[in-house]
Parts: sequence; structure tokens; C-alpha cells
Amino acid sequence: MSGKLGGDTLDKLVIEGGNPLSGTIPIHGAKNAALPILAASLLANGEVQIHNVPHLLDIKVMLGILERLGCSTCHEQDTVFVDSSNLLSTDIPEDLMKQMRSSIFLMGPLLVRCGEVSFYQPGGCAIGERKFDLHLEGLKALGADIEESYEKMTCQARKLIGTDIHLDFPSVGATENIMMAAVLAEGRTTIINAAREPEIQDLQNFLNAMGASIIGAGTDTITITGVDRLYPCSYEIIPDRIVAGTIMIAAAATRGSVTLSRCCPSHLSSLIHVLRRAGVQISVSNDIMNVSCMVRPKAVDRIVTSPYPFFPTDLQSQVMVLLSLADGFSVMKETVFESRFKHVDELNVMGADISVDMNAAFIRGVPRLYGATVEATDLRAGAALVIAGLAAKGRTTVEQVHHIDRGYDRIESLFQHLGARMHRQSPVAEQLDFAN
Repeated sequence: MSGKLGGDTLDKLVIEGGNPLSGTIPIHGAKNAALPILAASLLANGEVQIHNVPHLLDIKVMLGILERLGCSTCHEQDTVFVDSSNLLSTDIPEDLMKQMRSSIFLMGPLLVRCGEVSFYQPGGCAIGERKFDLHLEGLKALGADIEESYEKMTCQARKLIGTDIHLDFPSVGATENIMMAAVLAEGRTTIINAAREPEIQDLQNFLNAMGASIIGAGTDTITITGVDRLYPCSYEIIPDRIVAGTIMIAAAATRGSVTLSRCCPSHLSSLIHVLRRAGVQISVSNDIMNVSCMVRPKAVDRIVTSPYPFFPTDLQSQVMVLLSLADGFSVMKETVFESRFKHVDELNVMGADISVDMNAAFIRGVPRLYGATVEATDLRAGAALVIAGLAAKGRTTVEQVHHIDRGYDRIESLFQHLGARMHRQSPVAEQLDFAN
């Protein structure tokens, strides 16, 4: 892989709305679990097999970075093979790092395996300031020296020593980076006020499968006892709770009935609670959920985003679409990212009645949305606009689809499987058709 790995920024999704979704669909693997696990594959000298990995732009970028570092990679169907035996570099390439914030997950593994890592300010969605001070402070506490020159930073450490690390905020990325660095550090590391997301638990399980000694993931205190080495393993990623949540909300917004298989309902308890308050019917059986909503949803007076296990910021924009169609007045408060209401203007273009004051959105439900041309400004905002298009009367065109491709494996195919009338318009394909 070489050059820019992002998707075509000119691709569009064209949606003919008003068709209730129905059918059964399995949930693909979690992007936010796969990315740190791919980074952690560097900790074992040999070939690691990771199953249930979706084909997403962020996955493609991460594999591109690993190849540039000297690893061999292969993504066949839903399995990724990574062999880091010939790791050559600890310098994360600037062009790829600026495409994806999750490239920062490579800091911890490279530092503890090679004794140094160089990196740049990461890129990603423009949803607000996402500092990585907590990552750096955690690595410093383990014994790393950090130097900054212009936009480039270099971390070095001859040896990492376990210690107690108290996070000022339960950052998912910082928790994962510290875990990956600490597994091969000398002694015991305790992360206090750790993030509790299911993806943290998945990383713990993967590292332990390679021979690490970690307990506590899923609680606010994680303890890592350093080991001498890790070994290659085979591991399966958990289902993507945000993709599952997006489908659940789309089913409700279109007044449809959808069954989700291969999902983890326990990871979605906060969303299930909100949807039931809105009048959505949800039944759960092991790894299967049925979601249906045959009448107009009800308003929900107050939803506040917060770190897991509370309502996820990554589902805020999607739920706002449902509430924009609800009977009554709803309020949503965003406490995680300060710039995560960019979809509001686009929804209002489609007929929604939403106003924003600071970090709160006030939603007065309307009977119907109408098709329009709108632009995805980030990953989850793009998913929200797709849901709005599915529920709206008429045709909706969603531009800047490359944002959506970062977290959904061909979202048009996903919803087509449930009866949606939508397709992707690609300028390249159109040019080839014209040439023929």
C-alpha cells in the first residue's frame, strides 16, 4: 500500500426514502476494537490472525501504516493476518497518521518493543479537540522521555517500569495505549479512572491471549503485570455496538422491523433504554435483537452523552434523527466533544426543527423529513444523514461519503439488505460508463 489510502471524496449516496426497513442482518466486527488490536499485534514476533475485521477505510489506513513499518499484512474476507517479524521502522509516517487519529495506538506498542517511536499530530474527524496529553503523560509515567520538534514528537525509553497512573479523564485511547505499553514493562502498572468501554475489555482479552497478565478491564481500575514476551495468537473481534445502534435507530425512524444477529445487547443497554422511552419495541435473546416501531416515536425529555456505560457520543447524531420525527420536544446534551452538532444544519435543511445553544440541542419533532442534498461532515454525522434520508419523503443525496466509509462496511449494501432503496454514485464508475 502506498499513497493516500482514503476513499473518493466525490462519492455520493443517493437514497429514495420512505421505505420501512425489514429483514435480518448480522453485525460486523467493531472498528474501535479492531484498530488497537491491530496496533497490539506488533507486540508479538510472528503472525497474528484477527477475525471478524470489517473492510473499512480506517482499517485500510492502519494496515498501510503497519506495512510502511515493515510488517506484512493481508485482509482476506473478514480475517487479517499481521506478521511483524521484519519490523524495520519506528517512525509512523506523517501522511497516513494525519488521515486517522487511531494511528496514535501505535505509540505504546512501538515504544515498549523497540525503545522508541516517532509520530505526528494525528488526523481524523473534525468533531472537536481531542488532545492526546493523557497518552503522553501515561507513557512518561512508565519512564518514557518525550521530545517535540515542530509537529513531530519522539518517545524514547531504554526500559519501562510499572507504576500507578491516575487518568484525569477516562480516555479510551489513553487507557489502551498505557495497557499496550505496560504489558512488557517491568513490574506492575495500575490504571486508575480507566475507561470502561467493551473495546477495552476486548483489548485485554486479546493481549491475555498473547500471554499478557491483565485484570480489571470493564471497571475503572485495570492492573497489568508485565511479562517477558508475548506470542502470536488467533482472536475474534467483538461485534460493533455503534453499527448495531445505527441500524436499530434506522429501523425505528423508518417505522420498520429489523432483526440484528451476532450482536451484543449488553453493550447497548443505554441506547435500548432511550429507544424504549421513545416507544420503540425491542426484544432480546442472547446475541439477537428485534427492533420495531410501527407508530410515531415519542419525545425523550433529556439525553446526556457520557463515557461508557452511559449514552455514547457516537450515537448522539443518529438518535437526534429519530427525535426530530418524534411527537413532542426533546433535549440532547453533548458532554464529550464540543463540535459534534455539525449535522444539525443539514437535518434542518431536510425539514427538522432543531436549535443549538452551547452543548445542548433542542429538538421539536416534526411529522416528516424531506429529501435534500446534504453533506457528511464526520463519520457519525454521515450515518445520521443516511438514516434521515431513509426516513424522509423523496430523494436525499449524501455527499462526502468517505467519512462514513471510515466506520461502516459499505453502508449502502448494509441497508439495501434490509430493503432500502439507495445506491452509491462514484465519479470513476460514471466516467467508465460514459467511455463505454
